[in-house]
Amino acid sequence: MGIKGLTGLINDEAPNAIKEHEIKTYFGRKVAIDASMSLYQFLIAVRQNDGQQLMTESGETTSHLLGFFYRTLRMIDYGIKPMYVFDGKPPDLKKEVLEKRFGRREEAREEEEEEKDIAGAERMDQLARRQVRPTRQHNEEVRHLLKLMGIPCVVAPSEAEAQCAELCRAGKVYAAGSEDMDTLTFGTPILLKHLTASEQKKLPVHEVNLQKAIEGLGMTKEQFIDLCILLGCDYLDPIRGIGPKTALKLMRDHGSLDKVIEHLKSEGKKSVVIPEHWPFEEARKIFLNPEVQKGSDLELKWEAPDVEGMVKFLCQEKGFSEDRVRKGCEKLTKSLSQKQQGRLDGFFTVQSTKRKPEEDSKGKGGGKDKKLKSAPAKKGKK
Repeated sequence: MGIKGLTGLINDEAPNAIKEHEIKTYFGRKVAIDASMSLYQFLIAVRQNDGQQLMTESGETTSHLLGFFYRTLRMIDYGIKPMYVFDGKPPDLKKEVLEKRFGRREEAREEEEEEKDIAGAERMDQLARRQVRPTRQHNEEVRHLLKLMGIPCVVAPSEAEAQCAELCRAGKVYAAGSEDMDTLTFGTPILLKHLTASEQKKLPVHEVNLQKAIEGLGMTKEQFIDLCILLGCDYLDPIRGIGPKTALKLMRDHGSLDKVIEHLKSEGKKSVVIPEHWPFEEARKIFLNPEVQKGSDLELKWEAPDVEGMVKFLCQEKGFSEDRVRKGCEKLTKSLSQKQQGRLDGFFTVQSTKRKPEEDSKGKGGGKDKKLKSAPAKKGKK
């Protein structure tokens, strides 16, 4: 679900924090991608003309494999080095949310059964999408595919977004790639949205800078986390009657979520309903100190793909076109085996040069100037 209304607030209050770039801008960058979010997206989005998920003759779903294979190849084509992070065990506080989601899927299944003879194609497609749930088998198959492709992946101890943020803070990757804004709440310095979107949609990548967002909102890191909880997150039901603008004003007026809650309770407005059980302190602890594996302990390796292994898995077992898979493998082998050219910003540094008074008198403009000075390429560029 992410953080409700956060993108709009940052757009309004800290517009410099969000930049649009073409995907080719990220040539040479390493990116940690929220695999669990991508898996859900691909199961929903990658479908046949009749709206049904792609399947083998035996009825096995293959939408997730198609999505991961071709979207990963697309990033590799642009010189990006993706790696993937999968969800581990969800925090206890999230179990109630997951149970509600399961209940909504059951409702959609019942509605589909009731309406199958009268509903139109669009309505049936809507109900089918509401029932999508990634399974353990889906996750295992994707990890197997990524291993065959030579793409590193990590199973997080808990939330994938938190582990992506940790890898970014540790300098293992340039950014975290996810559609969930709570990746920012977990502290990733840079968030890339739409990185795994279909090329047909022609969506630019949205790069969100956390520090600029916090500065634009006029908050500390802790206040930003409190704002995100108040807006609505995966761990708590939202407070009815509090929209994004009101939430921001309340945080600016009172400085912390504790004081905001005190204020709301003292006012006693009927239009504002705080859930009876609303343990925001626990949610705050999860965002401040999430369960992650230290980035410094993880070594990310991109290796040569197992071409024959992929042909066996994707073509012989899952019914993919062997010609397309082999062509994809050729691109993958070429991109991952050659040493990537460094980014231009790895070759130059900006230095301020102080002139002596006699040099200033000889120069036309005098004063200080800046120049690009050639420097050796940095090793281990993200």
